[in-house]
Amino acid sequence: MLESGQTAPGFDVATHLGQRSKRSDFEGRHLVIFFYPKADTPACTEEAKAFSDALGQFAARNAQVLGVSRDEVKKNAKFAEKTGLKVPLGCDPEGVMCQAYGVWVEKSMYGKKYMGIERTTFLIDPDGIIKRIWNKVKVPGHVDEVLGALG
Repeated sequence: MLESGQTAPGFDVATHLGQRSKRSDFEGRHLVIFFYPKADTPACTEEAKAFSDALGQFAARNAQVLGVSRDEVKKNAKFAEKTGLKVPLGCDPEGVMCQAYGVWVEKSMYGKKYMGIERTTFLIDPDGIIKRIWNKVKVPGHVDEVLGALG
């Protein structure tokens, strides 16, 4: 399990924009990674829109934002187009990045257990160190809390 103060795991994922996104791409800037369970579901849409709407505020704090799910590129591209998202969406269908960040967990709904992404956000500093982790994120007000942590 990752903790604040540790070096953030490296990653290399495709984005819905048809590019690759790597941890090294963000050196010298803060990086906010928000892991969301599934594209085009209500809470995930609300969260991605909130981050997308605040991209200018993040940029003003020398921070970039990356959303990540296990959805395929095509599904995330459709999701972004349908909802007008500006935030890049990383696609991790094999779950390599989700495993590295410890967000692929056993969940339970209506008594049934299954594996899924726990809605989690990481704030990584310009040197690649995890500054803060938000587990089991509740979407309302979350983006403002992350912006507040950036100062």
